[in-house]
Amino acid sequence: MNDHAREVELAAEVSHADLTRPNIARMYDYILGGSANFEVDRAAADQALELVPTERDYSYINRSFLGRAVRYLVTEAGIDQFLDLGSGVPTVGNVHEIARAHCPQAKVAYVDWEPIACHHARHLLGEDPLVSVTELDVCNAEEVLRSPGVAGLLDLAKPVAVLAFGILDLVPGADGAALVKRYRDACVAGSALAVSNNAQMSRTDAEVAALRSLLAGTSTPHLHIRTAAEVAELFPGYALVDPGVVPAAHWRPDVPVSDEEAARGNVLGGVGILRS
Repeated sequence: MNDHAREVELAAEVSHADLTRPNIARMYDYILGGSANFEVDRAAADQALELVPTERDYSYINRSFLGRAVRYLVTEAGIDQFLDLGSGVPTVGNVHEIARAHCPQAKVAYVDWEPIACHHARHLLGEDPLVSVTELDVCNAEEVLRSPGVAGLLDLAKPVAVLAFGILDLVPGADGAALVKRYRDACVAGSALAVSNNAQMSRTDAEVAALRSLLAGTSTPHLHIRTAAEVAELFPGYALVDPGVVPAAHWRPDVPVSDEEAARGNVLGGVGILRS
């Protein structure tokens, strides 16, 4: 089946999806080599890579950090429940795959507002009783937390790891801490928060302006770039895990990473454990 035929079929299956504008989740999927994207997404992603070539580094470094953070949370923090906010399109190294490699009974609730991402996730997961996919806007925290896919799967009386990778920099409004608090208040001590956020480390001001201009034409037009100090402010009530908020490639890397390589990712990361 060619790309056009596949897109027509997928559009019919998910008729409420907005396929007239690029979407960052589908652009991200394309950059990572996935197939859950459309011509409009591929064109926008190619333009982003032309404007800011390091966006490819961002995608791979962010994804790698996710894997290491989940592995830490399972093997060292002892957490076996995950709430993945803005989970995006399923790709290699999904949260449930990483978690279950170390804890077969791990539960994962994926939440994303993008219909194509949720459609692909459901197709991939099938009837897995320990994983759910919820199509909701993560900004509606209370609705997310009481949804069947979250409340019916996760036991909030026990520690839960809330994952916010590349999502707080995209939500409307700059006060990501207020949104984080709404999820934090639903969690018990020993729960965790893992965050990645766009940063300006190797991009120029002109590149950032060009990227913002491009994103303004997508269904996710916001881009909140934060400093390390501003990302740390997203963690009130949490004890930051060593090494704190750092360029994501420097967060407990499996192999040494140079400062130059880490800076090309333009993404900061941190993990915190909720205090009692």
